[in-house]
Amino acid sequence: MPKPLYMEALEGGDGELFKRVIELQEFTGRDGALPAKTKTLMMMFGDALLGRAEGVKALAERARGQGATEDEIAETVRVAFIFGGLAGLVPATHAYKKQG
Repeated sequence: MPKPLYMEALEGGDGELFKRVIELQEFTGRDGALPAKTKTLMMMFGDALLGRAEGVKALAERARGQGATEDEIAETVRVAFIFGGLAGLVPATHAYKKQG
């Protein structure tokens, strides 16, 4: 997976903060008290509420790679709608794979 542009900028601009961000990403990507998949779905939910459609899309793919089912992704989208209304639903729909 290519490094996001903000991470490239951070790596060149503030190597210390870059390392801290990597550590946090590694934390969310491994099982702990919560399974990694659950943490990723939670981040997807958060990105939906913040209107970050591309983040939702990327996190949905990460969740699939961690074993999330389409039903789990759909349920996360539904909860985003409950919490955020249409403002949460519209970006959340980017979690769905394109058909065809």
